[in-house]
Amino acid sequence: MDFKVGVGKSDFADLRNSGNYYVDKTEIIYELVYDTDNKVTLFTRPRRFGKTLMMSMMENFFSIRKDSAEIFEGLKIAAHKEFCSEWMNQYPVLFVSFKDVEAENFNDAFDMLKVRLADICKEYSDLPDHGAVDADDREIFLRLKAQNGTYADVKNSLKTIMRMMQAVYGRQVIFLLDEYDVPIAKANEKDTAANEFYSAMLDVIRGVMGTALKDNEYLKFAVITGCLHIAKESIFTGTNNFVSYSVLDEDFSEYFGFLDCEVAEILSAAGRSDKADVIKEWYDGYIFGNSSLYCPWDVMNYVSALRKRRNAKPKNYWKFTSHNGILLTFVKRRDFKVKSKFETLMNGGTIVQTISDKLTYDTLHCSEDNLWSVILMTGYLTKADAGEEEETVSLKIPNQEIASIFEDTVVTFFENTIDNSMQKSMMDALWNQDEREASRVISELLWKTISYNDYHEDYYHAFLTGIFVGLGYEVESNKEKGLGRPDILLKDDDNRRVIIIEAKRSGSESDMEADCREALHQIIGRKYAQGLYGYEQIFCYGVAFFQKQAMIKCDKMIDKTAEK
Repeated sequence: MDFKVGVGKSDFADLRNSGNYYVDKTEIIYELVYDTDNKVTLFTRPRRFGKTLMMSMMENFFSIRKDSAEIFEGLKIAAHKEFCSEWMNQYPVLFVSFKDVEAENFNDAFDMLKVRLADICKEYSDLPDHGAVDADDREIFLRLKAQNGTYADVKNSLKTIMRMMQAVYGRQVIFLLDEYDVPIAKANEKDTAANEFYSAMLDVIRGVMGTALKDNEYLKFAVITGCLHIAKESIFTGTNNFVSYSVLDEDFSEYFGFLDCEVAEILSAAGRSDKADVIKEWYDGYIFGNSSLYCPWDVMNYVSALRKRRNAKPKNYWKFTSHNGILLTFVKRRDFKVKSKFETLMNGGTIVQTISDKLTYDTLHCSEDNLWSVILMTGYLTKADAGEEEETVSLKIPNQEIASIFEDTVVTFFENTIDNSMQKSMMDALWNQDEREASRVISELLWKTISYNDYHEDYYHAFLTGIFVGLGYEVESNKEKGLGRPDILLKDDDNRRVIIIEAKRSGSESDMEADCREALHQIIGRKYAQGLYGYEQIFCYGVAFFQKQAMIKCDKMIDKTAEK
C-alpha cells in the first residue's frame, strides 16, 4: 500500500477510510475500561499530541450509532474479541469539543458556546422525534438547536441531551469532552478587572460540566481532555471516581505522542529511515510519566514534507499552533529572577523546580513555581529524568524545535528591552577609540541579555551584529576581504568611516588581552582593510570574550585614510 499521511486529520473514521497511516493507540480503550473503574477520567497534555484524534477514535469504537468493525480491523483493540463484542458500538456517545468556544468578551464567547451546542443538537436531530423522550426535554432541545436557549438551558444542556439519549437507546451515555479548558483559558487571557470575563465564563462552564458529571444517573463514564487540570475552581468537585492523568503520571503515558519504535515504523513505511536522527533531534525528548515521546504533529508534518521533497529540512511546525504568550509573560515578570535559569535551559542544562499539575487559570501568574508548572504542562519544557516522581523535578528543553521557540521569544525579548542608550554609548566609545568604555559597555550588555549556545564564538558574533543592525548600521558579516573574511565590517557611509572587528572566545580571563592582540594581528596580516576606498577612517578592533566579559583593543595605527 502506498504510504499516505493525513496531516491535520482528527476524524478517526476519515483517517482510516482514506488509507492514511495510523499509529495504533487503540489499546487505550481496553486499558481505560478493563483496568480502571473511573467514572470521570481527565487527560491533560500539550497541544498537538493527538488528544482529538484519540477522542474521535473512542467515539467510533463505542457509539451505538455507528458500525465500526471494519475501521478497527487489524488494530490492537480488535484482538480483544470478547471485549469488542461487549463494548464496540454498544453505547450512546455524546462527543463534544470546546476548542472553538472563545472570543474577546463574555457575551460573544457565550454566543459561541450556544453555537457549539446547536451544532451538537443538529448532529442528534433525530432524538426529539422518539416517543420515549420527555416533552419538556424536547422543547429545551429545540431551543438549544435554534440558539434560543436560556442561561439555565445552556448550563443543563449536556445532561438534558444525555437524558434524551438514554431514553432513546435504553443505555447510559458515554460522554467525551475535548479541550474542556479552552473557554476558561481564553477568558483568562482577555479578562480585565472591569468586565469580569473570566469569572462569568467559569460559572457557565462549571454549570455545564457540573450537571453533566456530578450525580448524573444517565452517565456511563466520561473521558475529558485539556491542557491543564483546573483544581480549585470546583469544576470537578464532588464528581465520583474522578481521576486525572497529567504529563507527570506513568499510567497511560505512552498513548499521547509517538514512541521510538513507532517513529521507526513510520519512517520505514515512508522509505525515509535515513532521517531517524534528524527527527529525534528536532521532535523527540518529551517525557510523559516514564515514556519518552515525539510530538506526533511534528513527525507527521515532517514525514509528509520528506515524501514530497527528498531533502526537506526540519522546521518548527508546533509554534504556529500554540502561541508563545506564556513564555513572554514569564520573562516580563521583573519580580521573578529567572534569566539565569533560562540561560541554563537554553544551553542544554536542567533546572530543578517544584511542580504542580493542579492549577487554576486565575492564579497561574501568582508564583514562579506556577509558571514553571504551566510551561511544563503546555510542552515548552519536559522532565529530564523519567524516574522522577516527586513534586520537585528536573526540567529541560525537550528538543531543537522548542529550543528555537525559546531563542525567538526569550532572547528577542531581552534584546529588545535593553536600554538603547547603552548601545549608543558603545558606538560612541568605538568611534572615539575608547577601549575601556567600549569593553565596559559591551560587558554590561552581555549581562543583560540571554546567552545561549554555551558561549560559542558564533553567539558573540551574532550578539555584536544584532546590536549594530539594531542601531541602523550596514553590517557585512564574514564577507571576503583582502586575504580572508573579517567577522564584522560596519560601514558609516555618511561619515565615510568603517569599523572592522575580529572576535575571539577566550579560554580564561587571563587570556583575553592576548586574544585581542591576536585578533588585531589577523586583521592586519590578512589585509581586511584592503579595497575600502573612499573611507577616511578605518578602525580595527580585536574583541575577546570570556563568558559575560568583553575586552576590546584598537590598533590606532590604522586610524587613517584607507590604503590605496
